[in-house]
Amino acid sequence: MKKIVLFLFCLFACFASVNAQTVTKVTHKKALKTDVVTTGTLTIRKPSYVCISTDENRDQLIMDGTKFTMTMGKKKHVTDSRRNPMFATFQAVLEAVINGSPIPAGDNLTVTKNGGVETITITPTGKKRQMFTSFVLVVDTKTSTFKTLRMNDRSGGYMEYTFKK
Repeated sequence: MKKIVLFLFCLFACFASVNAQTVTKVTHKKALKTDVVTTGTLTIRKPSYVCISTDENRDQLIMDGTKFTMTMGKKKHVTDSRRNPMFATFQAVLEAVINGSPIPAGDNLTVTKNGGVETITITPTGKKRQMFTSFVLVVDTKTSTFKTLRMNDRSGGYMEYTFKK
């Protein structure tokens, strides 16, 4: 869970070129027939602080430097990209997008380009148990803004954030 929070906060940092964006979050659980849809905002105060807040601030993803915090209801999970390789990759990707730099290469990272859109997939490597099996970030390269962030979990479910200005 800590790794998920870190990843989400890094993703939101990629959207830091805009001070505020509207966010729609879809939570899909394989065992449930209906997806849960909530809305909120993406706020960037500086390139190293990004906050995605949905469900009237009950769910939040915050990246503050290397610290990632995920709050879901009353549960809070914290991780640091210096200790978590998956979030370190995510942080590097977000910083590259925010700064308009090339996406860094990595063993657990693939980048696919199609027109003006880049799809960046981060898949953890190693034996360490992860909450998510992959993160998929779609970025509009013309405007340097995020379009979607999807976090796939081990059970076949996912959380997907769609960003709009």
